Amino acid sequence: MPADAEFARKLFSGPCEFVAGAASLDVLPDFELPEVAFVGRSNVGKSSLINALSNRKGLARVSNTPGRTRQVNLFRVRDQLLLADLPGYGFARVSKAEAAAWNDLITAYLHTRSNLRRVMLLLDARRGIMESDRQVMSLLDDAATGYQLVLTKADALKPAQLTAVHRAVAEYAVEHRAALSEIIATSAESKLGLSELRLAIAQLAA
Repeated sequence: MPADAEFARKLFSGPCEFVAGAASLDVLPDFELPEVAFVGRSNVGKSSLINALSNRKGLARVSNTPGRTRQVNLFRVRDQLLLADLPGYGFARVSKAEAAAWNDLITAYLHTRSNLRRVMLLLDARRGIMESDRQVMSLLDDAATGYQLVLTKADALKPAQLTAVHRAVAEYAVEHRAALSEIIATSAESKLGLSELRLAIAQLAA
C-alpha cells in the first residue's frame, strides 16, 4: 500500500539517528532496511536537507567548506529506512587523487548496496545542471539505478526563475532512462518542498 502524507510525517517525526560512517565500503555495515542515497556536488546542501527532513539541526554535519563530507554516512529513520549521505563531487578543494577516490567510492556504492532503492540527485537551483551532474546522471543510467532530481536552495530564486530552472532540468532529464519524471524543488531554510520529498522517500519505506 503506497505511503500517504500522514505516514510520511510520522516517519520523519520519529527517531532518526546516525548509525555508521565509513570512507571504505569494506567496513560500511549492511542493514536489512531499504536505503535512499543523497548525492550531489560539493556544497549542494545534502546534509542541510537531511537535517531539515528529520527536523534535527545537528543530525548530519553541515559545513560551508566544500568537500567536508569525506565518507558515506548512514542515518536510520524509525527502524524503517536508511538515509545515506554520500561525499560530494565536483568542486571540492581537494587533490585530484582524493577526488578520484571519492568518485570510485560513489561508483562502488551504487553497485554494491543491495538494499539501495533510490538515489536523490541534488542540484543547486541557482546553477541548474552542470557538467559534473551530467556525468553522474550518465553513471546512474549505466548502473540502472533509479534516481529523482531534487532542486536545493530554491528559496534563492524568484518564482519565475525557479519555473525556468525546473523546466530546463525536466527537458534534460527526459533523455535519461533512469531518471524519474517528478522533480522536487526544495529549501532547507524555508521548508519548501520538504513534505513532497518526505512523501517520495516514505513510498520506499512503506
